[in-house]
This record gives sequence, C-alpha cells and structure tokens, in this order.
Amino acid sequence: MRRDNLPHVVVAVLVRDPAGRVYVHRRTETKDVFPGLHDAFVAGCLLAGEEPLAAAARELAEELGVTGVRLHPVLSEWYADASTRHLCHVWTTTYDGPVTHQVEEIAWGDWLTPDELRKHLADPTWGFVPDGRALLDRLLAHGSLW
Repeated sequence: MRRDNLPHVVVAVLVRDPAGRVYVHRRTETKDVFPGLHDAFVAGCLLAGEEPLAAAARELAEELGVTGVRLHPVLSEWYADASTRHLCHVWTTTYDGPVTHQVEEIAWGDWLTPDELRKHLADPTWGFVPDGRALLDRLLAHGSLW
C-alpha cells in the first residue's frame, strides 16, 4: 500500500494537556514514511474491518500508552503528496497522565505550548511530517486548535 502509494484510510489524534500544550514527538529513523520527522498527531492506518474511532483509540494506546480518554472528532479529509495518499479521520483529546512511547515508532516527545509549536513549524530546519503540518495549518487557520 505505502510502497505503491495506494489510497488508504488513516486516523490521527492530537493530544493536549489541560493547560493547552500539545504533545509533539519525533518519529524513529526506521519509520517507513517520514522517518525522523516531528509530528503533533498520533496516527496510523486502519486494520481490515476496523472502525475509525476504534483505530484512533488503538493508535493512541500503542504509541503513547494513553487509554480511557474521550476522543472528539474534528474533521475528515484527503491528503496526498509524493509519499502518501490517504483519507484522514482526525480527533483531539485532553490528557494529563504519563506518556509511554512505543520505542519502534517514537524517538522523542514533549509537551509544547501553542507558541512553541508555531515557532517550530516556522523553522525550516525543524523537520515536520507534511501531512501533520497540513492538518495543523488547517486547524490553526479555522481556530479549531486552541
């Protein structure tokens, strides 16, 4: 699917803490798409027969160890570039507990304020996944992020 850039369905969850900070992470260098880049979304492909909401909860548990939170739907839209084509279902959640990285997928992570995140997004040397950047830009432009 990814090797041939076939259209597929993914889910993405933006995690904020009660103070409004966003959890941002850097992908491992072994990821098949966008290795070593930063992202503000926990994301992944749906499994065969899986519902998007269940996939979002699964990805959040697998990648950050976050469970038992309420997921709020934000939008669904298509994204395409030279590396990937997917329909993305996006949720947000608020969480203030411990974060446990899935070591195969996440090399680093931390909570960033909105201003810190905007500063990093404006820095061309701070690599950020293009689909996550597009989602953040859309959410920021419509005031849906904070």
